[in-house]
Order: sequence, then structure tokens, then C-alpha cells
Amino acid sequence: MTRELHLNLFINGRGHHEAAWRHDASTYRALTDVTYYRDLALAAEAAKLDSIFFADHVTLGEDIEYSTRGELEPLTLLGALSGLTEHIGLIATASTTYSEPYNLARQFASLDHLSGGRIGWNIVTSWAPSAAANFGQEQQAGIDQRYARANEFVEVVSKLWDSWARDAIVDDRAGGSYARPEGIRRADHRGAFFKVAGALNIPRSPQGRPVFVQAGSSTDGRAFAARYAEAIFTAHLTKESAIAFYNDIKTQGRALRRRPDQIVILPGISAAIGSTEAEAKRVWEELNELSHPSVGLARLSNRFGGHDFSHLKLDQVLSVEDFPDPALVQASRSRAQSITALVARERPTLRALLHSLAGARGHFTATGTPEQIADIIEDWFVSGASDGFNVMPPILPQQFEIFAGEVVPLLRKRGLFRSEYRDGTLRDRLGLDPVPSRFDPAEPVQRSA
Repeated sequence: MTRELHLNLFINGRGHHEAAWRHDASTYRALTDVTYYRDLALAAEAAKLDSIFFADHVTLGEDIEYSTRGELEPLTLLGALSGLTEHIGLIATASTTYSEPYNLARQFASLDHLSGGRIGWNIVTSWAPSAAANFGQEQQAGIDQRYARANEFVEVVSKLWDSWARDAIVDDRAGGSYARPEGIRRADHRGAFFKVAGALNIPRSPQGRPVFVQAGSSTDGRAFAARYAEAIFTAHLTKESAIAFYNDIKTQGRALRRRPDQIVILPGISAAIGSTEAEAKRVWEELNELSHPSVGLARLSNRFGGHDFSHLKLDQVLSVEDFPDPALVQASRSRAQSITALVARERPTLRALLHSLAGARGHFTATGTPEQIADIIEDWFVSGASDGFNVMPPILPQQFEIFAGEVVPLLRKRGLFRSEYRDGTLRDRLGLDPVPSRFDPAEPVQRSA
């Protein structure tokens, strides 16, 4: 079977550049207006993308004066979009640190039913230091403890989603039997973090469970991804870094007896696209002129667990010594490592670093014509750096309209991307195996994810 490129649209605010909300080409609609998200979802569906994705933040952040905050809660939004779309996959973030397994299992099972099997769960442990105070905790747990909880969390929700047989409901009106009790089993989980009886009070969903998506790239994050993730959103500033990550994850997956094609790796790409390269460069220039240094400094501080960078001058040339050791960071460790690697490689000024991160928060940024962007995507795909891309337009909807209208047709013409959707679930579209059921003895007991 010919390898097929996968594309996901990451919808974030009015665009992925932190100043996109100020740009004339970004939407003027409120971030609580469902029609904004509906129109983007339908545009992505018309372009035949695999899925759309919404991140989540369980804290407001302190940069509200200069950056967009206050987006809709993503699981609620997916419920609305499930009835407004027909084919496209719908992925949302939910935290294992600040959620309970039984409630989350019910929410995602409901969404999978509502959408006809188009749901994915981006599994995060939540790295923002200020989040803990919103959930009655004095400080956030360390990264090792957060991942230990996450591993058990996934184990629990998997038991809950698997607590119903596919044919448990018989709905026999004449015979007076609605369900087969033997087709429903309790989870009976007792672990270090959770004690959950079960069974789930929602029948097995079309996919069996949502597609497991993951976005961490630290050592703990990679191990977690290799064990559970079926799609990975990852951030790389260079193709070489992306290739190393790709090979590492696939190797770790093989060691766990997982097939490499069952882990779809999607680096982020934030592309400024213009009819000429000069026009595309002006997009970044205009956005950077609209950005406020305090926003970039706040986000840089969060990436390093709250470290204070305010003593640094904007035009000061940076060195690695200006940053905490990423290996000791208890926030987004992988992103901290990526930032310090960039500093070591390029020795930017603080202003230049903030501009670089403003575009996509440490994801790969590109500049060029539709042909040039298509060339980059094809190169990464055939070079073993990715199985596709997490598309992160710097301005929404304008830059996505250009991507969907001009880049996607080029990828299609090159034989890399689909022309039509095939029937099936999000899992089918990503080429993933069906989720086995413990009620079916013909299927292997050990899951592929």
C-alpha cells in the first residue's frame, strides 16, 4: 500500500503567531463564536484533511492584556462540531493531571458516539506551573509523578472503554431484554493513583475508544508516546531533529512490539505563504511588529518552569548560560531543550529569539510560495522526518485558506495526499488497527497501543 501523507489543522486563537489577533487578515469574530470554528472545520473538511485539533489550557495566564485568551472548552466545542461536520476527525486535549478517569471516559465515549467515530484524545500531563492552584494544589507535581499518573490514567480509561462488548445491547422489545449482563464487566481498578469500580455507563463507542494522541517529547514523554500514542504532535526546528525523533519513537515502539505504521508522527509547521517569497516574508515582519515583548517573555518563562528572564536586554546576544538546565525543568522539558539548542546553534538576541518563538512557540516555521511550502512538506515526508504535518497557520483564517487552496492541491497533484475521503472512522483514516475487545476471544489480549 502506498504511504499516504496525513494533515491535521491545529486551530489556535486567531492564528499561531502570538500577535495574529491584531493583524487585519485575522478573524474579527469572538473566540467564543462557534461559527468561527465551524467555518474553519468545514474548510478543512472540504480540503479533505484528516482532522482538526484544539489544545487546552487549564489556567488563564498572565498575558491577557496583550494576547488572546478565553477560548471555548475543547470537549464542549467538539460536541458542537460533531453535528456540523461529517467526515473530518475531531481531536481535543484533556489533562491526566487535572481530570478524573471516569468522567473523562464518559465524555470521550459520548463524543465518539456523537461524531460516528471521529474523535481523538490528545493526552497531556499539563506543564503550566500556575495550573495547580486552580485545582486545590499548592504546587504542581514533578514531571516524573505526572507521567506516572498519566500511565495509570490511560490504563483506567482503557478498562472503562472496554467494559462493554460490541453486542452488549440487544434491545429486544418482544423478549423484554435490553442488554446482556454478561456483555458488561466492571473495571475493578485499584492502583497507586486511582480506585475505579466501573463499568462505564455508556456503551462501547464506534472506535472502541478515541485515537490516542500525544505531544510530549521529553524522555518521559517519548516513552509514554512509544507505549500508547497512535498519533504524535511534535515540535522540531530542524529536519535533522525531526528525523532523530522519528527514528527514536519508531524504535521504541518496535521494542514494545508495536508496528511502526501504528504510530503516526506529525511535526508542527507554521508557514507564511505568499505569491512570492518576499510577500511571504512580509507576513512574519508585520506580525513581529505587532507583538509585545512581555508576551514572549511570559511564555519563555513558563517553558522554563517560571524562571525570571526580565534582567536580560532585548538586544543582548544570548548564550546557553542565560537559561536554566533544561534537564531540571519541571514544566515543558522538551521545549526547553529545543530552545536552548537553538540558542547554542544560532546565538540570537533576546528580541530575535522572542520573534522566532512568537511564530509557533518552538515549532518549525517556513516562509515561501505554495510550491516552496509543498516542497518542504514533501521533503520531510520522504526523508523519514514525518508521516505528515500538524498545520499551524500563523494567521487564521487567511493563511489556512491559502494552504488549503494552493498547497494542498500541489500535494494532491504529486500523489501524496487524498482527493476524497474513504468511509470509516478517524482510526481508519490514519491507517490504525481496530481496537480489540476483551469480549472477543478471537482477538489478541494485548493491545497494539
